[in-house]
Amino acid sequence: MIYPQKNKLITWFFHHYILRIVKSNFYAVKFNSLSADANRSVLLLANHFSWWDGFLMYYINQKLFKKRFHVMVIEETIQKVSFFKYLGAFSVSKNSRDILASLNYAATLLNDPDNLVLIFPQGKLYSNFADKINLEKGAGRIMQAAGDKCQTILAATFIETLQHKKPTASVNLKLLKANDAGRLQDIYQQHYNFSKLSQTQFVI
Repeated sequence: MIYPQKNKLITWFFHHYILRIVKSNFYAVKFNSLSADANRSVLLLANHFSWWDGFLMYYINQKLFKKRFHVMVIEETIQKVSFFKYLGAFSVSKNSRDILASLNYAATLLNDPDNLVLIFPQGKLYSNFADKINLEKGAGRIMQAAGDKCQTILAATFIETLQHKKPTASVNLKLLKANDAGRLQDIYQQHYNFSKLSQTQFVI
């Protein structure tokens, strides 16, 4: 397993780099506000459809949650893009015993109320036009291990160009109720469906 590494200079550089490329490559990044508890950590579950996904969630964390950012990334990706580990990335190896270490590490991070952990529970990239969202079991195990020390927030992101030269990213956020944790698959699918439907109701 590859753990995050601290380097203030590198982290500072890529922090400003990410904010700059998001601002320069998108017409807008839209997201709704939430009544999240500032005294609890955040487990952020997002759909995964593009190279931009992690950067967009990093941007939203800086604008909305303002917590220390961590993200679970496939180990091969961190090996190819090594600077990710300076931005809070830690690895997961699917179909390996190390996956338990990654899930436990994520839960440990969520013990700290100043932390945010982003995971893409689909496990791999899918089209932004996909209808069905299948979540792997890791997210539920992290939630169970972290308990009430964290709050789970669902993110459904869609990117469209419409009348602008640059695309707009629309991120719909939803706070998962504690008593809905056992219905994560169904609740996320409902949230995704609602968010996708909202994208078809633009009037230009």
